[in-house]
Amino acid sequence: MQKITKIPNIYLTFISLIGVAIYASIKAYQSTTISEWVIIFALTGSILLLNYHPILIPPKGNSHSMDSSIYLASLFIYGLELTLNVLLLNAIISLIYQRNIAWWKHTFNFGLYTVMIFASYSIFVGLNGTLGTIQTQNLIPYLASLTVYFITNILLISIFFQLSGTEKFFNIFNGIVKDITFILTYFTTLLLSLVLGILITNENFFGLFLFVSIAMLLSKAFDHHFQLFSQILNKANKDYLTGLNNHGYFKEMLENEVKTSKEREESFCLALLDLDDFKRYNDLYGHIQGDNLLTFFGSIVETECQSKEFMVARYGGEEFAILMPKTSCDEAFSFVDHLRKKVNDSYFEGVESLPYGCLSFSAGLVESDKGMYDSSELISKADQAMYYAKAQGKNIVQKFDSKSQYIAEHSLGLDQDLNEAEQQLKIFLSKDVYTYRHSKRVFQYAVQFSQELELSEVERKTLILGALIHDIGKLEIPRDVINKKGKLEPHEWEMIKKHVTWGKEIISTNKKLEPLIPLVELHHERYDGKGYPYGLKGENTPKLARILCIIDSFDAMTTERPYQPTKTFTEAITELRKCSGYQFDPEFVEPFITMIEENYSLKLKEEASVKIQS
Repeated sequence: MQKITKIPNIYLTFISLIGVAIYASIKAYQSTTISEWVIIFALTGSILLLNYHPILIPPKGNSHSMDSSIYLASLFIYGLELTLNVLLLNAIISLIYQRNIAWWKHTFNFGLYTVMIFASYSIFVGLNGTLGTIQTQNLIPYLASLTVYFITNILLISIFFQLSGTEKFFNIFNGIVKDITFILTYFTTLLLSLVLGILITNENFFGLFLFVSIAMLLSKAFDHHFQLFSQILNKANKDYLTGLNNHGYFKEMLENEVKTSKEREESFCLALLDLDDFKRYNDLYGHIQGDNLLTFFGSIVETECQSKEFMVARYGGEEFAILMPKTSCDEAFSFVDHLRKKVNDSYFEGVESLPYGCLSFSAGLVESDKGMYDSSELISKADQAMYYAKAQGKNIVQKFDSKSQYIAEHSLGLDQDLNEAEQQLKIFLSKDVYTYRHSKRVFQYAVQFSQELELSEVERKTLILGALIHDIGKLEIPRDVINKKGKLEPHEWEMIKKHVTWGKEIISTNKKLEPLIPLVELHHERYDGKGYPYGLKGENTPKLARILCIIDSFDAMTTERPYQPTKTFTEAITELRKCSGYQFDPEFVEPFITMIEENYSLKLKEEASVKIQS
């Protein structure tokens, strides 16, 4: 890393020293007369004035200053020595008035221009160009001088980026040469330098005054037209409601990012966000209030993305998209999950009526790779991950990878039994969204853990189905008890414990779900015999119920609710080990911890990072 930073610095110093050496070698400062200094001050003032009023060029951020036109005109009329004095004086004034820019940048800029002007002058004289007047009948020396001037500029800048490691020399050089706007801009520079040379030759200072005046008027005219262009462009690229980028512009930027990432061999990430239960909010409060909610949500996302220079767009309806250049999947996940929590804690009128009692979204995240075909493939993967996040109970960020794809395709729809269990579970959405989401997370852990254990296909299916509906008995518990935030009274706790018995009674009505009864009824039994409802000890509790007890307890410890702290994954793992052989079967504790460490390594790393920082 040290080598990468030293080489560009040496290069900058080298170019600066070459510029100073060229200026010193011609001794321009020794032979300058008073009348020539008057010309130098006039040309320097013109350059400063025109640099203050550049001509804006689309796209946004581009501009064209006519300082090169003045330098070339000065070179053609007054020669090398006077032109370098103009350059030196301009550099000194810029150094004084632009103190916010590092001094070495001013020095490098002086060296760069000196080399360009010297190379341009050498080719001009070498081709028998005539100083003091513009010879329109022989334009070859002028064309050659301009070509050398800008090729020298391109070469020196491209070499710097190559040495910095930020961009390859060939990519920069090739991109500039193929840029028609770049070519036209520099051709215009030649024409303006010839015009200025003719004006100075015929009208002296009045000719310079005319040139500067016309240039400033052009700058104002271009500025006005550029603002109109920007307004029209914004209307075409912006979403009328939220003010964010719209779907069409986002697709265009995504295509460009895909192309750029392949050329530079850099990865980037795409996230699709879907506002949870937006239709329900619209039904409750109307479409106008729904539009206000979309605008509010969009402003939060935009603010967070601006700090990272990420691009955000309204993708359609209540869906939003975030494009994260030069960002790894782990970094993107941390950002989007932080955004999710911020949204949870951001109040908007009426969100308390939603299932979670707060504003939330489900997100799908995907990272580009070398084998990616096009942007459509990336969007498809992010979309799959997003819908998988919603299937898990919403308010979740889900990364797309081979394992999550396998789970989505093979585990979410095991068979008709799973679909029926899912339909019963959805009743929780209207009564207790936290139990519903808890059940979905326990189901996910069961799917993942079942792949690591030596289970038969029947056992695996039973564990997954049991995990999905293990708390279905809580439907019988009154809403005010199950949603109580304070400490439960003794009679309320006894009611809670009965959910395992009530759950058994509910699923007993469906003969196909009878194999799940032990898991629904016995998942709160303990390995030491101190559980409920029967106080079974050790292996008297069925194996799958012992496994489910570990999974259920881990998620209960790490369950996250808005505005309420929870145990970290690390703390929950410590608790599992502490209770191994007491509450939990030690045969399955370590394998479960291993599965968590493998599948949720990012979560554990983030917790470790937060702990170190605190």
